[in-house]
Amino acid sequence: MKHISILVPEGAILGSIEGPRQVFTEVNKLLQSMGKPALFDVQLVGLSKQVSAAGGKYTVYTDVVASDTSKTDLIVIPALDGDMVQNLEHNRDFVPWIIKQHKGGAEVASLCVGAFLLASTGLITGRQCATHWMAANQFRKMFPEVLLVEDKIITDEKGIYSSGGAFSYLNLILYLIEKYAGKDIAVFMAKAFQIEMERRSQSPFIIFKGQKEHEDELIKTAQEFIEQNFQDKITVEQLASMLALSRRNLERRFKKATANSIVAYIQRVKIEAAKMSLETSRENVNEVMYNVGYTDPKAFRTTFKRITGLSPVQYRSKYNRELAV
Repeated sequence: MKHISILVPEGAILGSIEGPRQVFTEVNKLLQSMGKPALFDVQLVGLSKQVSAAGGKYTVYTDVVASDTSKTDLIVIPALDGDMVQNLEHNRDFVPWIIKQHKGGAEVASLCVGAFLLASTGLITGRQCATHWMAANQFRKMFPEVLLVEDKIITDEKGIYSSGGAFSYLNLILYLIEKYAGKDIAVFMAKAFQIEMERRSQSPFIIFKGQKEHEDELIKTAQEFIEQNFQDKITVEQLASMLALSRRNLERRFKKATANSIVAYIQRVKIEAAKMSLETSRENVNEVMYNVGYTDPKAFRTTFKRITGLSPVQYRSKYNRELAV
């Protein structure tokens, strides 16, 4: 039997504790209905026997405190709500326990912004990690040594897992169930909980607002110029001349401040504008393309799909409000 420890940190989002517990427990019920033994021993693990959740609206009663758990096979770190610096401070006593368990053979999975607590252990330094796209800028700033993959739903780094934002944690839980219990059980759980099993990217859900949480005022000026003139053909040389910087210096400072190259930033601003048009207007794809400054349909479609994971037609069909009605 595989022992699963679902952490109950202070400030945890209740759904990302109860959701995994319910799915893993349902696997046991299914197996037992088939005359097979239960596969998972699921426990809620806290730093105390009672933990406040959802800003004090709920109290979670844990099964065991971490110091009394000598061995586990999988640690699940749920999402945290509120100020991440405070969350990490309040839950810092989990860190040595997670490290010790991992050294003893336990796998570790973080859900959504539980990635902050995972990263604070140092176990994913130099490794890939996913988190909610809305927390990406803060995560990069706090953990620059981690390879954040903003678009992914699931990462698997040799027994350390992470998931993208919000309810996409269920895709990671299904991924783990498939690994531990097999494809057939995972498919049944996907149907039972009505989870889109093959979703692997959070790109269609990302809203690009520009990374301006930095102190480089010249780069902010460049960003604002791009966002106000995205319909035009903007070159790196033009921006460098406008800011009285060398091209090399501008590119270096821009990448450091925004985590994007200038060309990638321009593309993301254009595609974000295209997404808004496809969601709200009756313009066809070619009209949207021209309005955001593209003249080559193939280049537009390729860039759009690379950034969003969908073609412009697919995106419009899925998210246009009038079509949805």
